[in-house]
Formats: sequence, C-alpha cells, structure tokens
Amino acid sequence: MDYDSKLDELQQRVDDAKASVNAAATENHEQLKKRIDKAQNDVDRAAAEAKQKAQMAGDQARTDWDKFRADASAKAASVKAKVDKRGDKIDARVAETDAEWSEADAESAIDFAEWAVGNARLAILDAIDARVYADYAGQKAGT
Repeated sequence: MDYDSKLDELQQRVDDAKASVNAAATENHEQLKKRIDKAQNDVDRAAAEAKQKAQMAGDQARTDWDKFRADASAKAASVKAKVDKRGDKIDARVAETDAEWSEADAESAIDFAEWAVGNARLAILDAIDARVYADYAGQKAGT
C-alpha cells in the first residue's frame, strides 16, 4: 500500500476543511446551510464508498473502523438535522445553548480526528512491520 499518497490525501482533506471553515466564518445562515448540505453529501458519499469497498473485500474488512465510519455518518446526519431546525428557534437563550453544544461537538470531533490520526499512524507502522517480518520470514523459508 502507498501510505504516503494516502496521508497526502488526508492532508488535502484537512486543508480543504480548514479553508471551508475559514470561509464559513463570514457567511450568513443560508450560506452556511448550503455549505453544510455539501459537507453532508461529501460525508455520505465517503461512507457509501467505504461501505462498497468493505463489501468487495468481504467480511474481513468489517472492522471497528467500519463501525466508526457508520457512527460518524450518523453524527453528520444529526448535525444537518439540527441545522435544519435551527431556523425555527427564536429564543436567544435556546439559540445560545444550541451554539454552545454545537461548539462542544466541534471540539470533540477535532479531538476524535486527532485520535484517529494517531491510530492511523500506529496502524500504518504495524502494517509496515508486519510486511517487513513477512518478507523476512519468506526469505528465511526460501533459504
């Protein structure tokens, strides 16, 4: 597997997310709803692609990571539903509480992403080590 290109793709997604967040800081509610809809569609598409890959790879691909992806997709749907309801809220106190909960969710999502990147690093290092050992064992068996 080409881990460098996978990590480059991940870096590009982080850069895209950062640019989107920076642009969103100056947008109004309607513009943000459109941006959130696009982000939701991107998450849905990525989840569908991951599911298709897992099905093609068989039962071995159905791991805890697949469960995490499904949970993340459900969380994204929950965010979209909250945004859709937000327009109905008039009470400033309710809106403030909603904003605080949403900010806490965003902070937790960033913390989770940091954890996921650390786990990806560990999994990649483990995979490289397993490949090195398998190659060594194959060479040893051949001699």
